[in-house]
Amino acid sequence: MRKLVFAVVSMAVCGSVAGGVLPEDRADLLLHSYDGGGVTIQGPSLLVQKQFAQKFSASANYYVDKVSSASIDVITTASPYKEERTQYSVGLDYLHDRWLMNIGFVNSEENDYAAKTFNFGISQDLFGDLTTISLGYSLGDDKVGRRGDPTFSDTVRRQSYRLGLSQILTKNLLLGLSFETITDEGFLNNPYRSVRYLDPTSPLGYSYEREIYPRTKTSDAAAIRLRYYLPWHAAISGELRKYSDTWKVHADTFELGYTQPIKDGWLIETKLRAYSQTRASFFNDLFPTADYQNFMARDKELSAFDSRALRIGVTYDIVRSGWKFIDRGTLNLVYDHIQSDYADFRDLRQTGGVVGQEPLYSFDANVFQLFASFWF
Repeated sequence: MRKLVFAVVSMAVCGSVAGGVLPEDRADLLLHSYDGGGVTIQGPSLLVQKQFAQKFSASANYYVDKVSSASIDVITTASPYKEERTQYSVGLDYLHDRWLMNIGFVNSEENDYAAKTFNFGISQDLFGDLTTISLGYSLGDDKVGRRGDPTFSDTVRRQSYRLGLSQILTKNLLLGLSFETITDEGFLNNPYRSVRYLDPTSPLGYSYEREIYPRTKTSDAAAIRLRYYLPWHAAISGELRKYSDTWKVHADTFELGYTQPIKDGWLIETKLRAYSQTRASFFNDLFPTADYQNFMARDKELSAFDSRALRIGVTYDIVRSGWKFIDRGTLNLVYDHIQSDYADFRDLRQTGGVVGQEPLYSFDANVFQLFASFWF
C-alpha cells in the first residue's frame, strides 16, 4: 500500500520531463495523507529544481512517511505498529542539442529497511520534435531487517529497464507508449507476514507459519496513453496498462481523465482508474497442511482483487502576474477515493463460521494531497 501512496505523490509533485527540454526552475511543497484498511500514512515532501550554465538542471527531494498500521494482515498475526520512513533524492539533467540525459540517486531508510537506488535515463527529440524516444535504467540495493530480531538480515537487488516513445499525432492529439522490465532478486517477502494452514488441534481450526517466497521475480509492463486537447481549452486523457510476472500475476489498469480550466485561474481535474489482477501461483488463503509446498504466500496484494479509484483535483493560480522572484505559483488540492475487493482473501476478524469460508475482505481508502508549486 505504501508503494501506491508514494507513486501517487510522486506523480503529483514531480511530473514527467519531455525530451529536449530541461525541467523548469521550481519548488514544490506537499502534505499528503492516506487512511484506509487500518493503515494511516502521513508526511511532507519538498522538491526543488534549478537550472544552471544553460545546459544543466539539478533537483533535490525530501520525503517522509509516518505510518501507523493496524491492517488486517497485522492484527490477525501480530501487533499494531508505528514507524517512519525518510527518503532523500538528488538528480542532475544535462541537455545537449536534442539529447537530454539524467542521473539520480535515492536513499530511503526506516527502522527495518534501507534502500539505495541509482537511476539513469536518456531521451532524444526526432523528426522536427514531433517524436521523443527515451531509455532508462535503475539499479537498487536494499537491506531488509526485522524488528526485535537482530540476527535477521537479508538483501534485495532490483534492476529496471525502461523504453518510451512520445509522438505528436496531430496538433491536438498526443500518443505515449512505454515498456518496462524489472528483475528482483533476494528476500522479496515481508519478514512479519505469515500463512495459515488447517490444524484440527488448534482452537481456531488453523495455525500460522512464516511465508516463503521465491528469491527471484521478473515482471513486464506495457502501457499506451492518449491525450487529446479539446477546442474549449480542456483535455481528455486515457491509459491502458498490461502487467505480468513470473509469479503468474497478470494485471490490467485502465484510466480515463478530464482536465478543465475555468476562469480566474482555476483548474479542475477528474480521473477514474480501474485495476484488476489475478493471484500469484503460490498464494492461498488457507493451505491444507503445514509446509504444504516450497513457496507459500498469504499477502492480500498477491491474491486476485479488483480496485477502483476516483480522483478530484482543484488547482488555483495564486501568482499569475509574478511576485518578486516568483514567476508563477499554484495551490493544489487532490482527493482520491479507492475501493478494493478481494476475490480469495478472507477477513479473519469475523470468527465463528466455517474455517475457509469467512467473508471475503474489502476496504475503502481516502488519499489527500495538498501542495503548492512555485516557478521562478
